[in-house]
Amino acid sequence: MPKTKKPKTTLTQSEKEVNPMEALLQKTALTHIRKGEEVEATIISLSKKATLFDIGAKAQAVLGEKELKEISTYLPYLKVGEKVKARIISEESKEGFPVVSLRNFFEKGKWEILLKKKENEENIEVICGKYGKGGVFVDFMGIRGVIPKIQLTEEFLQHPEKLTNQKIKVKILEVDEKKNRLVVSQKVAALNISHKDLLAGFDKIEVGKTYKAQVLGVSEFGIFCEVEGVEGLVHISEISWEKVSNPSAYVQIGDKIDVSVVEKNVMDLKLNLSIKRLTIDPWSLIEEKYPKDKEVEGEIVRQERYGYFVKLEPGIEGLIHISKLTGKENLKIGTKIKAFIEKAEKRNRKMSLVLTQQKKPVTYR
Repeated sequence: MPKTKKPKTTLTQSEKEVNPMEALLQKTALTHIRKGEEVEATIISLSKKATLFDIGAKAQAVLGEKELKEISTYLPYLKVGEKVKARIISEESKEGFPVVSLRNFFEKGKWEILLKKKENEENIEVICGKYGKGGVFVDFMGIRGVIPKIQLTEEFLQHPEKLTNQKIKVKILEVDEKKNRLVVSQKVAALNISHKDLLAGFDKIEVGKTYKAQVLGVSEFGIFCEVEGVEGLVHISEISWEKVSNPSAYVQIGDKIDVSVVEKNVMDLKLNLSIKRLTIDPWSLIEEKYPKDKEVEGEIVRQERYGYFVKLEPGIEGLIHISKLTGKENLKIGTKIKAFIEKAEKRNRKMSLVLTQQKKPVTYR
């Protein structure tokens, strides 16, 4: 028998009309967002009045009002279409939009910007603060950094304080979020020197070799120098074999001095320098030059609670211990005295003395 055809079902008008929203829900499952959730947000529009993001949800998200006031600081470093990490702080505002926070970006994203800028050798703009021991302090989106004095252009070397409150372009030399460290250079940016050029100049410097250095600055802990375009420091302990209390008594800014390269800091592209190592260490022949019982003449240069230090020659001081004194000697700084060598130790760089008297004290051995 022939198969009978099933009658066609005719849809009613009400069945044909489907709610557009329901159709959309059937076609695409909406992304569910929760307060506190971190999402990847694509910037749709960017301004101080309104900043919008696509977070893949049912509507565009907006930046919270409090953070909108901060966004102007970051506008030069963000662009439409860029993806940033955002956190949902409200699933739906009064206007019906989800509200997001960029707090994590404000705190960490700026470090990522700095790393990219350094990698691409791009300049950044910073606001200069006061001049201190380490150089000129700068601010980049709330991150505090420094321009070492050697990294200033010629016009500001002598008067770095003139940069205060100025906005200038610099190039990044060091950036480390963990150490909260940012070091930049005005000179490298102005001269358009690449990191490759800096590294090439640094690599040419040899440890142990003597170079001419220009004095760029003096502080309580040493002398800042430039050696063939590379930054270096003569630490206060490397200025002279004698005790140094005031480095500025030895050099002035602009002086050209001979230095020996003691160490190269590859991470910072800086040099540790020495002046004193260009001369013979006076302690190297101490035991031969100052044998036991030799009478010497020197000047009292320092008083400590345990005795008096007597300078015999630059770099050589001996101690008259308080136990070797009667208390009636009336010793004063600047007084010239005669004394006997009790003991001179090359290894420990120490020398003990006893005052010359008509008769050696019983305590003398």
